[in-house]
Amino acid sequence: MISDHLILAGINVILAWSVYIVLLTGSLSFAQGAFMAIGCYAAGYLTTQFAMPLLPATLIAAVLSAIFAVVVGYPALRLRGIYLILATLGITFCVRVLIENMEFLGGIGGFGGMLGADLTSVAIAVVCIGVILLFVSFSPLQRIFDAVREDERVASALGINVTAIRLLGFAAGAAVAAIAGSLYGHYMSFVRPESFDVMLSIYAVLFVVLGGVNNFVGPLVGAVVMTLLPEYIRVLAEWRPTVFGLAVLTMLLFRPDGLFSFRFSTVRSKASKKKVTATSESKSAATEATT
Repeated sequence: MISDHLILAGINVILAWSVYIVLLTGSLSFAQGAFMAIGCYAAGYLTTQFAMPLLPATLIAAVLSAIFAVVVGYPALRLRGIYLILATLGITFCVRVLIENMEFLGGIGGFGGMLGADLTSVAIAVVCIGVILLFVSFSPLQRIFDAVREDERVASALGINVTAIRLLGFAAGAAVAAIAGSLYGHYMSFVRPESFDVMLSIYAVLFVVLGGVNNFVGPLVGAVVMTLLPEYIRVLAEWRPTVFGLAVLTMLLFRPDGLFSFRFSTVRSKASKKKVTATSESKSAATEATT
């Protein structure tokens, strides 16, 4: 029982990270449910029809999801604000309808026979993705993401290809969501298209909003808390949408940046701070010597 809850929490952490990766570039996506469905069905088809092991099937599904994200994201990411949100919602609905009309994937009746995902595989996926995000947080790529998110015009003036960076974040988020979908399908063994409706995408965004959008620790905490809390407090399980709504409202009023609002400093920024501090100290010492 506890392992089941931990598996679902781990899958939700990966899904929340997929939203966080897109948010790094200043975009908000409600299409993660669609990318999760692509990962689930693609990996499931490979494991059931071609007897492919779970790991390579998951990686192939992630690549397919990323390619699909690039194709649909190139025109969609030209939009901003509410228009981008509507576009990503449209992607979710379109993918669901498409899967419902694919008879070789079970159609509206669902797709089953997937096995192989357990607590160990989910934990390995969480650790691997977390390590990658940790590395990115301290790398120069993080500064590029921050520049695009804060001001696209300034980033473009600095020579950053804003379109390519936004597409990179969108595709990477889709790949991570596909990994979550593959693990979910092979844990549940049977899924239906409605398992990946728009509410799944909304919950994924709420995980990030509650935990914090400035670092990858926030989505992890938000996903774990909002997954395990209703499971162990059964009253909350029956009122899950209401609890989510109240939690988001409370966070927006008192902590709009989420529970964990800090940002990691990149290596270069730390070096710059040390240089500025050393320069200030040398100037102070020179002034004292003069006086």
